[in-house]
Amino acid sequence: MPSYVIASKCDGCKALDKTACQHACPNDLMVLNKETKKAYNQDPAMCWECMCCVKICPVQAMEVRSYADFVPMGASVTPLRSSDSIMWTVKFRNGSLKRFKFPIRTTPEGSAVPDGGFSSTDDLKSQLLFTEPASSGMKELPPVKALASVA
Repeated sequence: MPSYVIASKCDGCKALDKTACQHACPNDLMVLNKETKKAYNQDPAMCWECMCCVKICPVQAMEVRSYADFVPMGASVTPLRSSDSIMWTVKFRNGSLKRFKFPIRTTPEGSAVPDGGFSSTDDLKSQLLFTEPASSGMKELPPVKALASVA
């Protein structure tokens, strides 16, 4: 379900030129209403439901209407972002709570090592996966026998 802004909580990120949700939305759906100083989703039908806006909102003014099979009536899922993690709070219909904490990226943008530290062999004809055999914990993988052609 698409994201929406809780207008009573939204402060428009103090009415700067670009709100946090505008910055985070991969589909450029979030905009700031210059008159009300509140953000809003300009095209809910195009929302990817990625929750980027929900996770980044500094005042927790964003929510996503959850699907009934994931969050049954009366339940909710709320992310709370800190400087090093996101705490997901799941409130069930019976009132019980579960919290899950996951770390977030703490390295500068653009500093990720694309190959994960594994050297490339550039052998596109190899039957090995990119990180094999190192990622399998083996010195070498057993050879794969060629399949006999079907006559």
